[in-house]
Amino acid sequence: MKENYITEKGADISAEGLYRYSLWRLWDKEKPAVLFIGLNPSTADATDDDPTIRRCLGFARSWGFGSLYMGNLFAFRATDPMELYEATDPVGPDNDKWLSELSAKCQKVVFAWGAKGQLLGRDKTLASAFPEAYCIRRTKEGHPSHPLYLKADLRLMRYKR
Repeated sequence: MKENYITEKGADISAEGLYRYSLWRLWDKEKPAVLFIGLNPSTADATDDDPTIRRCLGFARSWGFGSLYMGNLFAFRATDPMELYEATDPVGPDNDKWLSELSAKCQKVVFAWGAKGQLLGRDKTLASAFPEAYCIRRTKEGHPSHPLYLKADLRLMRYKR
């Protein structure tokens, strides 16, 4: 998918670079926004997308949204989710505030963290905070599937745990 359709990009990353609290991509101001909540941020930033962001962009566009916001259960930046278990504060000191603010800008919230969201009970915390959330698919265990390897033609479904 061509990325030149994006008209505005940005990210909010902590001063020391340990946490990414939000990332956004805008392509049509006339259409509603969607918030994806993943497990944790990887390498994507204000200018560069990683494979997960590209995949979420594809879903968001196909569902008729005009912008994407990305938040995470854990704001700690790591390419290996196992690093979350070693981090002093994997959630990040401002993460819940950011998630609340991001959700207020969006028509829908989509859980997309996969099977590892149980650390520190974050999956339950977010399910309580966003009772009207959606997901793309659920794993056999009932977790919201990670979007990276899902079929492109899937539609949103209510997340019920």
